[in-house]
Amino acid sequence: MPSLNPVILSLMLLALSPHQIIPASAKAKPARHKQAASPAAQAFDAGEYDQVIRLYQTARADGAQTPSTELSRLALRSYARLGRPEDAWPLYQQLIPDGSPDDLPLLREIAWATVTSRMRDPQEHIRLAAFAVVAESRMQDVGPLLEDSLLDPSVVIRAKAAEAIGRAKLTSRAGTLIRALDDRAPSVRIAAMTSLGELGVLSVRERLIEIARREEGPESVFAAGALIRLGREDMLADVLGAATYPDAEIRMAALGVLGRLKRPTTLSVLTQAVYDPDPSVRAFAAGALGEFGQKSGLSALTHALADEDARVRAIAATSAGRLGGPHIRSLLQPLLRDADDFVRASALEGLVRAGDQDVLLTAAHLAKHAAPQVRAAVAQSLAVNGYKQAIPLLEQLVRDPQPQPRLAAARALGHVGAPAAIPALKKALQDSEPAVRITAGGGLLRVIDRGRTRTS
Repeated sequence: MPSLNPVILSLMLLALSPHQIIPASAKAKPARHKQAASPAAQAFDAGEYDQVIRLYQTARADGAQTPSTELSRLALRSYARLGRPEDAWPLYQQLIPDGSPDDLPLLREIAWATVTSRMRDPQEHIRLAAFAVVAESRMQDVGPLLEDSLLDPSVVIRAKAAEAIGRAKLTSRAGTLIRALDDRAPSVRIAAMTSLGELGVLSVRERLIEIARREEGPESVFAAGALIRLGREDMLADVLGAATYPDAEIRMAALGVLGRLKRPTTLSVLTQAVYDPDPSVRAFAAGALGEFGQKSGLSALTHALADEDARVRAIAATSAGRLGGPHIRSLLQPLLRDADDFVRASALEGLVRAGDQDVLLTAAHLAKHAAPQVRAAVAQSLAVNGYKQAIPLLEQLVRDPQPQPRLAAARALGHVGAPAAIPALKKALQDSEPAVRITAGGGLLRVIDRGRTRTS
């Protein structure tokens, strides 16, 4: 409720107590005019960020005065809006010295600029790092960025953009997905079909029926999967039939579709697939069982945990951790002594996901492995929401001499999601490798936004 004007309040009091004498201190004072906005504030509000920076630089050049806090803040935000986080960061350090409580809104602006300023970087791996952050973001304004990524020269980014639009339920972007059905890369077309099915875009049914009839490879299977989501239940028989095709790629496509559809009547097809003669199909089946999410698939995963192929064992360990259950620890603990380093890291991830709190010693041991990809796998295994105990180890890995573990550790710190991860992420925001800085920016966004959600 707005506060009452002092004059009106005085009259109301007089009306209630006509013989009361109002003290002089209670008499109405002339209303003060709102102070006019500074030139820098006016320029910022008008979107003239270059002008704000000029005003700041002029004030700095004038030896007789130092820029005000307001001007410094506006300059920082202007640098961020212009996609120049490397210029914004020194200002943040001036405004918020080490040991002071962070200004989370300012820090968030720098983090977002660190990500979005690299969305069109010439190097694919840097664009991919930026895109990965945007694709995971739950912000409402990421739609245009994902849509723009569908035009990226990288096939990987285009495919992941199509998938991200579906996962984010951005129905308003369905038109771009329909155009992606004509993409030259099969993986992009498949991702577009899957997302159109998940979004329930009925207008593409005839187009998908044509693809399902015309194509003979995995595309026809994914078209059938999208049609099932759009109400064509009869297409489920086609997907089940594809799971027994001689072609291993078609079998894998069918298992992938069934894993995402999560129809209880098809679980037996996935459980049988862990016995497939092709190790790639067995690995796909193990991953699909984790995606399916039914604890009744754990017996099949138990078989896969003893597979002769290391990749099958590793994926089965991660999937088993996703399913959870009272016996997970006894199933996965032996894999911590597996001959394959990546199987041990996957078993670690499975145990962490299952809530095992006693695996950090194994993680610390693996984190000293000579191979940087193994140290990165350890960091990835600790990327579980709320696993605060992992922060000290991830702080070590974010200072690793190799960029791969640093990138994985920065991502994991964001997924842990605890405010205690912010100091390490701030250090990673100054990393020499752009992809690590981008990933750290994404981690800060996750931590800050999660805190805002909890307090709102």
